[in-house]
Amino acid sequence: MGKRQSRPWIVSDELWSLIEPLLPEPPPKLVEGRPRVPDRQALCGILFVLHTGIQWEYLPQELGFGSGMTCWRRLAAWNEAGVWDQLHQLLLNKLRSKNQLDWSRAVIDSSHVRAARRGPKAVPARSTVHARAANTTSSPTGRASRSRCL
Repeated sequence: MGKRQSRPWIVSDELWSLIEPLLPEPPPKLVEGRPRVPDRQALCGILFVLHTGIQWEYLPQELGFGSGMTCWRRLAAWNEAGVWDQLHQLLLNKLRSKNQLDWSRAVIDSSHVRAARRGPKAVPARSTVHARAANTTSSPTGRASRSRCL
């Protein structure tokens, strides 16, 4: 995975060799038209949008990543195929095997950590008697005020 690049949307050959086998086969073309944007270029477009925060439709064509809509569709298809989960697990395994996981930035979700003390005593259960809920839509003046959308 090498040293950090100045343009993080450019995918290194090493990273691409890990990602490419995870990508699903493209569906057959049903109509003639433009050639399919290569997956590596589309991935670079996806990373560019995610890194810069621009809107998909403003992805500059001059960069050669394809249109923003093409990149967005590819992202959705790969997400549906589970590519990102597989890649995440693959990279974790690779880093773990080389003892390169940096635990200094790890976060523990406190909802999964057992509480050290007991909470307050249990509150008595609410009554199960069915009472009619207060009407919150009626107007106290007798006439309801309704906003009109024009």
